[in-house]
Amino acid sequence: EARLMESGGGVVQSGGSLRLSCTASGFPFESIVIGWFRQFAGKGREGLTYISNIDGSTYYSEDVKGRFTISSDSAKNTVYLQMDNLEPEDTAVYYCAADKLKTRWPFFIFWGQGTQVTVSS
Repeated sequence: EARLMESGGGVVQSGGSLRLSCTASGFPFESIVIGWFRQFAGKGREGLTYISNIDGSTYYSEDVKGRFTISSDSAKNTVYLQMDNLEPEDTAVYYCAADKLKTRWPFFIFWGQGTQVTVSS
């Protein structure tokens, strides 16, 4: 069964850092694209970044470019989201999602359950 599991969320002070992990199981890891999204309370999901395990390409939204870094470890079937210089406005539930085609961004098919990130001022 295909599954994505996020971890690493929590509470951090403004200006701090967190690293989220997204571990994939039941997928051919080298053949998928994995992205990170977030959802603010009462709002829709926002696509932040993705990495293609197929060709190594990455994408960042303007909101996070320069502060967030996505990376992939095929030995652990895990994609990471390093988040630096966090601000209270980054408080949200963060999700990872996967698809075979990066052209379907941001409408990826497989989703994790999400992890809460709270940035205190």
